[in-house]
Amino acid sequence: MSDLTVQILQAVLALALAPLLTGMVRKTKASLQRRCGASIFQPYRDIARLMRKEAVVSHDASWIFPAAPTFILAATWVAAALVPMFAFANGLSSAADFIVIIGLLASTRFALALAGLDIGTSFGGLGSSREMLFATVAEPAILMLIFALSLICGTTRLVDIAGFIQGTQVAPHISLLLAFAGLAMLAVVENGRIPVDNPATHLELTMVHEAMVLEYSGRHLAQIELAASLKLLFYVSLISAVFLPWGIAPAGASLGQIALGLIVYLFKLAVAAKLLAFFEISIAKMRVFRVPQFTGVALMLGLLAVILLLVSRSF
Repeated sequence: MSDLTVQILQAVLALALAPLLTGMVRKTKASLQRRCGASIFQPYRDIARLMRKEAVVSHDASWIFPAAPTFILAATWVAAALVPMFAFANGLSSAADFIVIIGLLASTRFALALAGLDIGTSFGGLGSSREMLFATVAEPAILMLIFALSLICGTTRLVDIAGFIQGTQVAPHISLLLAFAGLAMLAVVENGRIPVDNPATHLELTMVHEAMVLEYSGRHLAQIELAASLKLLFYVSLISAVFLPWGIAPAGASLGQIALGLIVYLFKLAVAAKLLAFFEISIAKMRVFRVPQFTGVALMLGLLAVILLLVSRSF
């Protein structure tokens, strides 16, 4: 199978599986809380229902407000599609750079915060200010983690990093474990999951992401919800590809190898959904102004990973 075909297949699969991952997390949380819960396919129904509804836009909003959801969805989809899920595709490997992908996600954060301010409501401004507060620590933290991984693998390209670790060319290193812990913490922050934020509530004292999208409706809200699911899938795929790359089919693999890689990838998604749901029901929501401290721990883990790596190489 050609690299272009694999890349297109991964992009389509990311868009198709993102709502399923969200549904699996919600269903698992409901089961652990001894509730029946909605079907794992409920996010698909919600997105389809919202797409059929009319989008209501305030007269005070500029072109930024209706244009932001399309841009956010497109940029998040591109970022998720560039991560090697079940097979390595060399066709776009030069574009699948860690810094490029993080830049795409940073642009979506900026667009969403700008849209929250553009509508002119107090909730939008509240959510945007909190989002930028978190970003001041989260973005340096993820850049530090990228620096640590690039020192270990000698590159910032995702395909090369995953292939380097998959080929057992790197021995178990404490810096790699610290980078894993830091990236997992940042994934919780970036997706607004408990203990940072609760996506299931609209409580004024705690909401961040929901405050910025409160004025969206119809197809605009459907795009925002799909982009949020894609972002969660992106971080699960990223952690899987970088730290657990085993099972990913090599470039130019046969159809059987790709099918096996797809099965392994689906298993990883299921395990990640179970672990995330268990983590969320096992911990309480923290105060909003303690989130930068939580994110600061991820920054310190990245810095410590770099320092330990440099010190170990000096001997």
